[in-house]
Amino acid sequence: MQNDLNTFRRISILLLFLAVFVGSGCKEEGEKSLGTEAITFKKEGELSVLDAETDSTLISLDIEIASTDYEVQTGLMYREEMADQQGMLFVFEEEAPHSFYMKNTLIPLDILFIDRELTIVNIHRDAQPLNEAGIPSGGPVQYVLEVKAGMSDRWGLEVGDRILYKKLP
Repeated sequence: MQNDLNTFRRISILLLFLAVFVGSGCKEEGEKSLGTEAITFKKEGELSVLDAETDSTLISLDIEIASTDYEVQTGLMYREEMADQQGMLFVFEEEAPHSFYMKNTLIPLDILFIDRELTIVNIHRDAQPLNEAGIPSGGPVQYVLEVKAGMSDRWGLEVGDRILYKKLP
């Protein structure tokens, strides 16, 4: 009987200790939750779009550059905003047909498909957030530029216009 009582006391003390220990990790009333940090723009280069007929600069942008498999697969996913003068340039090793989708992408985009000669060969306007349908390049491309939806019309971009870009050191 005495052994049962001692065992009961030990278990009770252990349970009380666990309750205090586990409870100390819980959020107190009024404490802020840490949450996740928003993904923000990181300027990695500069890009200009040149008019096909006049060779004049239509727009200059700050760009992020996606060239690794991870960067290409992630793209602009989970971003909540992007400034008008920003974009993401995807750079592929070789020219080939490519397809993009908007999985986990929260902002509407214009997607510009660009060949190895740096000429815009296709523009997909207003790609809708979270849509997993494929958006094909329409032919072989080596670069893809994503900008905020509506910007390609605002800037007057057309198939045949060219880009120039430089990566920052």
